[in-house]
Amino acid sequence: MPRGLRHRFWLESVLGLITGVSAVITLFWPHWIEAVFRSDPDENNGSAELLIVVILLILTATLAIGARLEWRRCRLAER
Repeated sequence: MPRGLRHRFWLESVLGLITGVSAVITLFWPHWIEAVFRSDPDENNGSAELLIVVILLILTATLAIGARLEWRRCRLAER
């Protein structure tokens, strides 16, 4: 593991993990939103859940790319 990793790397990694797990949970159990918030914004047609999965996957990819860039920055600084 490279030395000198900034807090940004760890923040992006943890948030990416959280959003990725949330996306997978939403894919397999789409009605958790109704269970947790006791609200049905899309009246059981699944569009809100699909939108949430898409947003979470975009966030996960963005955070993963950011963490990878931070990792590479640190590795290149070691040389």
